[in-house]
Amino acid sequence: MSYNIHSRRDDTAALAEVVRSAAPDVVIVQEGPRRFRWRQKCASLADGFGLVVAAGGLPALGNLLLTSLRVRVLATRCQRYPLTPGRHLRGAAYAECRVGGSRFLLAGSHLSTDPAERPAQANAFKRELAATPLPVVAGADLNEGPDGSAWRTVAEGLTDTAVAAGRAARPTFPCADPQRRIDALFVDPRITVVDHDVVDTPRARRASDHLPVLADLLLPAAD
Repeated sequence: MSYNIHSRRDDTAALAEVVRSAAPDVVIVQEGPRRFRWRQKCASLADGFGLVVAAGGLPALGNLLLTSLRVRVLATRCQRYPLTPGRHLRGAAYAECRVGGSRFLLAGSHLSTDPAERPAQANAFKRELAATPLPVVAGADLNEGPDGSAWRTVAEGLTDTAVAAGRAARPTFPCADPQRRIDALFVDPRITVVDHDVVDTPRARRASDHLPVLADLLLPAAD
């Protein structure tokens, strides 16, 4: 699941129910805790979802990776994009993970609302994704649709799970009247997309200003 949780400004009980109902093994969070007592807030958020913190928070500027206990986290790192004066800091979080014998890189980012900033941020995110030999699972709020240059940069060489499942027409934002698909999950071609959905329920519309995207994935067998 990839989910912009709107800094928990909305119905937090509904937010936890949305995630728990989906029962994902990983949640890639945008606009997670990043300020005072962020560690405790991240832990509390994860606990409410029935998950644990893998990486992110303040060092990744609100990008947060959460996993179930089925997922073993082997290594983590955070990234901050170059700051444009007067703009919000943006970044990304990464975790090398293993489920059974299969390893993969879990990654999440939140690109700028400023179209002048997004291309450089997309390039920085893409460099990290391209540098790993592991299969990639990447979630992001790209703040633009599939016709945007930053989206195309991130998506190059990866599988858009919505397209693979024939669900690319499902918008994710704004949740009160969804019009745009700006939230996405991208995976390595070695990963099989079994299903993809946008969770659009009354509960999800109370939980955040974005609808979460959810994919069922089959990881490649270990070598």
